[in-house]
This record gives sequence, C-alpha cells and structure tokens, in this order.
Amino acid sequence: MSRLENSPCEPKSMSPLTLAFLGDGVYDLFVRERLVCEANRPVKKLNEEKVSIVRCSSQARLVEKLFPYLTEEERDVLKRGRNAHTQHVPKNATVADYHSATAFEALLGYLYLSGKIDRIRELLSENE
Repeated sequence: MSRLENSPCEPKSMSPLTLAFLGDGVYDLFVRERLVCEANRPVKKLNEEKVSIVRCSSQARLVEKLFPYLTEEERDVLKRGRNAHTQHVPKNATVADYHSATAFEALLGYLYLSGKIDRIRELLSENE
C-alpha cells in the first residue's frame, strides 16, 4: 500500500519535527482504525481509549518495546526525532517521554512518506 498523496516527496531531507507532525496524524489514524474495527462503541468511549494509547507516556513505552525490531535506517530516524529541539513540552508529559514520542512520530511520518505502510502495520502489530 502506498501513500494517499502521490506528489513527489523526499522524507530523508525533512526535519524530524516535520516528520513528527505527519507521524502524529498517521498514528492517530491507525489507532482509531484499530479501535473502530475491534468493536462498535460509543464515540466517547472510543476517544477515551484513543487518548490513553496516543499519549506521550504510552508512545515512549512503545519506542522502548519496538527498538530491537527497528532497522538501522529506522533507528537513525528515531534518533533524529529524539534529538529534535522542541519549543515546549505538554504539562502532562515528562521531557524524556515527549522526546521519545516525537521520535516515534518522526519514524511513522518517515515510513509513511517512504510508502512503507506495511512496515508501519508490522511495527504497530508488535504492540498488540
């Protein structure tokens, strides 16, 4: 499966924060899709579950869990994302968790723009 948009795009040349911007939406969509396909639930319940999954602390734990499964290229993208200079950290997150979450989102953005949707699914299925 490829990206939704077919315009030329070179993720290797993008900043990690730009990749994280996209990766945030990619992860949100994957989580929403999984929740909706699991069961038909009230929207309020779906949103509560989604929020608990996509929060910084959950993403930070996921990065630790996935790290051994990453390729060298994916680890490089993750490290670039972790080292990105962010302007602020949400009050409900630690600095370390926020940097890990940014790294994770940068990786997802990179994989998505590289057309590696199946790889995203593979990595996220490691979490189930």
